[in-house]
Order: sequence, then C-alpha cells, then structure tokens
Amino acid sequence: MLEKINEPKDLKHLSIEEMQTLAEEMRAAIIKRVNTTGGHLGPNLGFIEPTIALHYVFNSPTDKFVFDVSHQCYPHKMLTGRKAAFTDPDKYHTFSGFTNPAESKHDTFFIGHTSTAPSLAVGLAKARDLKGEKYNVVAILGDGSLSGGEALEGLDNAAELDSNYILILNDNEMSIAPNYGGIYKNLALLRQTRGQAENNIFKAMGFEYMYLEQGNDIAALIDAFKKVKDSKHPVVLHIHTLKGKGCKPAEENKEFFHYMGPGALDNKPTEYAPSYISLTVDYLLKKQQTEPTLCVISPGTPGAYGLTPDVRAKLGKNYTDVGIAEEHAVAYASALARAGAKPVLNVLSSFIQRTYDQLSQDLALNNSPATLLIHYGAIGPDNVTHAGLYDIPLICNIPNMIYLAPTNAEEYIAMLEWSLKQTAHPVAIRVPFTEMRHAEKPVQTDYSDLNKYEAVRHGKQVAIIAAGNFFGLGEAVCAEMEKTLGISPTLINPRYLTGVDSDLLNELKKDHQIVLTLEDGVIDGGFGEKIARYFGPSNVKVLCYGADKVFADRVPLEELYARYHLTPQLITADVKKLLK
Repeated sequence: MLEKINEPKDLKHLSIEEMQTLAEEMRAAIIKRVNTTGGHLGPNLGFIEPTIALHYVFNSPTDKFVFDVSHQCYPHKMLTGRKAAFTDPDKYHTFSGFTNPAESKHDTFFIGHTSTAPSLAVGLAKARDLKGEKYNVVAILGDGSLSGGEALEGLDNAAELDSNYILILNDNEMSIAPNYGGIYKNLALLRQTRGQAENNIFKAMGFEYMYLEQGNDIAALIDAFKKVKDSKHPVVLHIHTLKGKGCKPAEENKEFFHYMGPGALDNKPTEYAPSYISLTVDYLLKKQQTEPTLCVISPGTPGAYGLTPDVRAKLGKNYTDVGIAEEHAVAYASALARAGAKPVLNVLSSFIQRTYDQLSQDLALNNSPATLLIHYGAIGPDNVTHAGLYDIPLICNIPNMIYLAPTNAEEYIAMLEWSLKQTAHPVAIRVPFTEMRHAEKPVQTDYSDLNKYEAVRHGKQVAIIAAGNFFGLGEAVCAEMEKTLGISPTLINPRYLTGVDSDLLNELKKDHQIVLTLEDGVIDGGFGEKIARYFGPSNVKVLCYGADKVFADRVPLEELYARYHLTPQLITADVKKLLK
C-alpha cells in the first residue's frame, strides 16, 4: 500500500482495511529506519493512524497542519512525498527529523521546540480571516507540551477567535518522561470519564470539546475529524493514543524509546564509558547526602542528562520535574536559592534560549545564587532547531551572571562544588561536551576572585585563549605551531566566559603580536569579542574562532570545522599569513 501513496490525495480512494494495512507498513518502515539511524520512535509510532486519518479528511496543503515539536511528524512526511527517507536506506538521511517548509509545501513551519503549535496556528487563523480566505487550521499538540507556557498563552488567545481553529490534543499520557503538573490531573479525569467530566480545562477556556478514546482507530478518527472539519469556532478534539504502538519495547518503556540511538531495539548490551553526564549524576547523589536542601531540577528532559528513573527515585524529594517549562524552571530555581535552598537546574543549551527574560530579571537582577548546568553546548551537526551553539552570547552578556567553562573533570566538579557553596552570584556552568579529560595538576577550588584566567603555558608572539570544549583544540594548535612555525605560543584557560582578565591581557601586550580566541559556539556577541574589544586600542591583533551566525541544518561536523577554520592546520595557516 505504501508504494501507492505519493501524496495525500492518493489516500482518498482507500478503504479502511487498506488504510490499516498502510499503517502497519508505515510502522514497520519507521521501526527499521529509526533502529538504523536513531530518532524519535515512540511518538511517531503512536501517531500513524491519526496522521492517515488527518490526510484522508483534510486537504493539505490548503488546510494547514501545525505539528507541535514535530516529534510525531514521520508519518506525515511519509504521506507527503518523502517516504523514500523511510524505505530506502540510501536515502535515510535526506530529510530532517522535524517539519521543514524547505522540504515540502505540506510543512507550514520549521518546528523543533515544544508548546508552539497553538500560537502559530492562531496566527495562521487570524491572517486567513483578515484576508477573507477559507481553509482549516489544525494545531497538533502533544499532551506533554501543555506544560509549556506558550501553549497556554496560545490557547488563551485562540479561544477568542470567532472562526475555524481546530486543536488535536494527542494524549498518550506521556511527555518525554512521565507528565508532571496539575493540568495532567484534569487530562486523566477527562480520560477516565471519556470526556464527560464537568471539570474541563478546555471548556473553561471557551472551546468546544470532543473526546475520542480510540485514538489509534482509523475509522473512529475519520469520523471525529469529519465532525470538526470546517468548524466555525475554536474546537479541541482530545484523542487518547498509545505511545510506541506496535513495538513492544517502546510500549513498555515509553521514556527510553521516546528518542533512541541506532540499534537500541537489538537488545545488545551497551557499555558506557565514564562521561561528564555520569560524573554529574554521581556528584549530585553524593551531595544529596550532606545537603538536605539540594533541589535537582529538570524541565521535562531528564534522560538527556542522566536523570534516569532510578536516579530520580534516589533523589526523591530533592528532585523536581517542572514539565516542559524552562521559563518557570529558571524562576523556580531563583526563588529556591533566594530562600536558602541549593537548586541545580539541568537544561539543554538549545532550550535555555527560551528563558532570556527569566535569566535576566528573575535570576540575575535578583542575584540569586542558583546553579545552572548547561548541557550539549557545542558546534555540531544537529537539526537546525536543536543547535547548541547560542548559549554563550545569551548568558555571558547578562549582568551578575557568572558563566564558567571547565576543561576537565576535576575542574568541572570544583566549579560545581564552589557554585553550591557561594551565595553571591547566579552561576551557570557549561558542562564539557568532549571525551572525559583529567587535570594534570591540582585545580583551583575557589572561583570567587572573578574573571581570573589561568596561563597553562607561557610563550611569546602568539597567545591562544581556548575556552571549555576547545581547550584540547588549543593544545593541538600549540603543537602545530611549534612544528610548522617554530613558535611556542602561550596557552590560556579563561575559565570565565562572562568577563575579561585585564591584568593577564595587559601582560600579553608586552611580548605578543597575536591573540587567538577559541570558543565552541557562535562568535557574534560571544566570548572572543570581549577579548577583541579589549585589545582594540592596542597593536595586538585578535583572531576569533568559532561559528558564524547562521542556521546550519545537519551539516557534518568536519565540514563545519573546515568552514570555520577550527583545525590546528587551518588556524596555524591563518597565523602564518598574519605574521608575514
């Protein structure tokens, strides 16, 4: 059946039985592809039947689908001309894992972050109304996304529309991890009563509300979608689906198989080398024993930083999952610290972008001594929506914030320990995103004397200031310059991304012509520009190395490093030209 489907209109003549066959073929293709390449398994398996029914009833791209997060967009891609990316191993990597208008007219937005569909859909609906056009706007929202503030803001605004607006609430009783929060008590009540409970958050907001228990039944879905199609007012259709449907491991372990790496279904035992993630978890579990006010916080993505179900159980009351609500997480951490507790917020670099106002106002303006661990901050080949290279400019330019970039395991733990002891500043630590490195000598334990860099080796002519993840690159550049140019550079570990060590930089002016800055992130507004600005009035030339301010989508890391001259050979060649 899948061979016959090249675009949504090809579904229109199929029988229910044929669509059921199609669903099983799609399910098998997704399982095989994700087990080969990695990707989002559980959410896509649970949304195959709803996707078939949506495209059967509605008329994409005239009718607009807005997929929240896009964790569940694989079936949509398969039905809109991109099935080869799921059936042909040679083409597995030809399309992104999220909706992408550059790929298809059936994708309305680039979507990769959560809780956005209600807002984007209400904007589409309003524009349609202003232009006097007629089409359906369908927002597809996972239940986990309801914990995000923007989802509630969008729904609140949508309820004011006096026109077509359809929200499909895909309720599989899960976020990435289990759902937490008061909203989910109401969803549970609605499931238990088959949508008949008088206490109904959506009706309270002004929506017409419908419930469908058989959220993976194509015939029932078609009937429900026909009822809401061409609605003249905002309506919520709440469907109950099974995350991981059709794959027993994914049904039984919904959290682990939300997103999986290649081969995870093969039951091959995996040996994990010590990492900065495991180091963090071990430290927090040990710290809990001596610090009763420790509060480890996750905004809905605990597995990303090693907070597995067993670790969460050990942390007990010292753990909070706030749901997918990073803004609240930062404010919550600020208040905990202000009241004398010891909060440690774990958050992905890509997701800290949502929190600028809270970082600035709720946290830094109040100078609350909370600790933020920023994970996966690095230049990388990830999907354009999940890039981790913007956190340095975001954080390092906020007053009162201290942003630390450790270069090895011992330095990282020392910084974390200091952050939890001190009470003067909010501290963010960029968790190293490299293979585990170890210090060759005792590391500093007190970082209260702010913005003091460490000169690891002393030389002349060229100084290399290599921050965090790129300290190893700095060492390699030193070796390359000694070999090819006969220069012995000075190598500096800045440690602080939020300030300048004027004493050390002034010393460099005496016998250095060139200063290089290496940072694993975007250059514009970043750490290196602070150094360049400091040396601006002097005769010292500064070369800043990092990423350009562009949206790079799934570009191989080697290509990015070549593009940005982030190799010892290319950096040395640049220095050679400048010395001439």
